Amino acid sequence: MEYKKSKLKNGLQVIMSPLRETQAVTILVLLPVGSRYETEETNGISHFIEHLLFKGTKKRPTTLDLVKDIDQVGAFFNAFTGKEYTGYFIKIDAKKIELGLDILSDILFNSTFKQEEIDRERGVVIEELKMYRDNPLMYISNLFEQTLFEGNKLGWDIGGSQEVIAKVTRAQILNYYKKHYHPENMILTLAGRFNEASAKKLITNYFGQQDSQFEKTKAGFAEIKLKPQTAIRVNFKKQASEQVQLELGFPGYKYGDPRNYAATLLSVILGGNMSSRLFINVRERNGLAYFVKSDTEDYRDIGVFSIRAGVAKQNVKKTIELIVEDLNKIKAEKVDLAELQKAKDWVRGKMILGLEDSESIAQWCGDQQLYAGKIMTPQERLEKFEKVSIDDIQKIAQDIFKISKMSVAIIGPQKVDLTNLKK
Repeated sequence: MEYKKSKLKNGLQVIMSPLRETQAVTILVLLPVGSRYETEETNGISHFIEHLLFKGTKKRPTTLDLVKDIDQVGAFFNAFTGKEYTGYFIKIDAKKIELGLDILSDILFNSTFKQEEIDRERGVVIEELKMYRDNPLMYISNLFEQTLFEGNKLGWDIGGSQEVIAKVTRAQILNYYKKHYHPENMILTLAGRFNEASAKKLITNYFGQQDSQFEKTKAGFAEIKLKPQTAIRVNFKKQASEQVQLELGFPGYKYGDPRNYAATLLSVILGGNMSSRLFINVRERNGLAYFVKSDTEDYRDIGVFSIRAGVAKQNVKKTIELIVEDLNKIKAEKVDLAELQKAKDWVRGKMILGLEDSESIAQWCGDQQLYAGKIMTPQERLEKFEKVSIDDIQKIAQDIFKISKMSVAIIGPQKVDLTNLKK
């Protein structure tokens, strides 16, 4: 994978990654701003602004004007908001690269935030919040992180609350936008087929302006401080359903921590695929769940190791007991070399397949630049995974899987008593 980094005079960072085997380009803009940058009075404003940037600019006054330009060339345009960053991207025919840069720069720098559009979009966002909260499969991870990060902003809902969205003002929105959306706070990644010299000129033309409307500030957030915990923490949300959704887990390692390579492989071994230990034990041998999986997430100052499953209400406690048994087993007994190598091969295969197109390459480069300020190639990352030993896996398991530090979220029709959980 090739890439070059540069910076415009206004501070905007640029990453260019050419791909010769595609006829498309992806233009991705990332900003380090998300729900953990907010206050109680503005929780959800990062996500709300993401919506509002699609509602009209000086050049394209309405949403229809915007989507017409996108649809006429068959491009794919979208955005996303997380807890720590927001992204906007367009994947487009390489011959239409200028149109892509024009559209992205237009919404990022020239959106009008009309009061009538703000008021109209409140209803859209509130319905989106309801959709997620009414769907246990979609909402369980939110509830789990509320539990794990109790009292910290990382536990806040990215979409905010209906109450905040209903009353947040245009002045608050503009203030937040001006504080975070200045060029010095942006990373633009261009991946795909392009002429480097021509692309540089176009990027400078569309993104090189320094608009006086923005504040030159670097807004941050408070680092997380977990509440002391000596017993399993359970968060139950009552909801009528045929199936109970559960998620349990532990604090993990922050972004960039070298232990994450072992933690990722540990997750693969436990519940990363259909031959993993939890899948075989919980689903195949005991028939308790259609799906059961483990995963890791890493933020700037902390990480998460989590396990999810969907089970019948009478099997919740039994399922959790089986999961805990597997956690204790992998702490007590080293995995064998064949099992570890299988996990490494799986990671390699997923990484190679996941980096097949311009969109995934843009995300790969942008994420690393945003969090670490440097970019590791896929081969460099795979070499890190190859160095993980069976001793490393056991050590990480013993460090993470402290059952007294476990958090559990459950969505279902009735509470589950875990006070006498077999450990």
